Amino acid sequence: MDKVTIRHNMKALLGKIDASARHARSLAACNRLAKTAEFRDSQLIMLFLSMESEVETSTLAIQAWTAGKRIAVPRVFWEERAIEPVEIQSLDFPPQGKPTSPRDPVHGTLLSLSQIDLVVVPGIAFDRRGYRLGRGQGFYDRFLAQKDLRAVRMALCFQEQVLPQDLPVEPHDIPMNMIVTDETVIRC
Repeated sequence: MDKVTIRHNMKALLGKIDASARHARSLAACNRLAKTAEFRDSQLIMLFLSMESEVETSTLAIQAWTAGKRIAVPRVFWEERAIEPVEIQSLDFPPQGKPTSPRDPVHGTLLSLSQIDLVVVPGIAFDRRGYRLGRGQGFYDRFLAQKDLRAVRMALCFQEQVLPQDLPVEPHDIPMNMIVTDETVIRC
């Protein structure tokens, strides 16, 4: 299948998960991620701020803060199609635009890429080799390709987002080191 078809099919599949199931499954995925050695050994974790159909990451942020870890999230530059990591102390900020837009921190301390130990990455679909299919704008591809970023790359998703077949891959695609779902941990 091509990327457009996979995106379309996966969005339809994720749209069928009701709010109650999404919440319970998000808790399971976040708890599973928090039990990994990579999470335990990290001091600064960059998380994505969940959009409507994604695993909700606020539980993971709270677990990290409770464990004395620091949290960064992406600040988005739409015109440049870029993100930068900013440290936050709270999840209390609204979406900047449509309700389906990602939350984007207005405030936050800009961080050096070399400070980040673990990057928790969203995606529409993943394959068992660690390759991801994002939303098609390349924000994370460009971010993950930066040479100063040496963090562990960990996908967080629902189990059905891990496809049995390989995704189409392009030269700029950066694979994940791990994929964590509500059901399993896959080391790539």
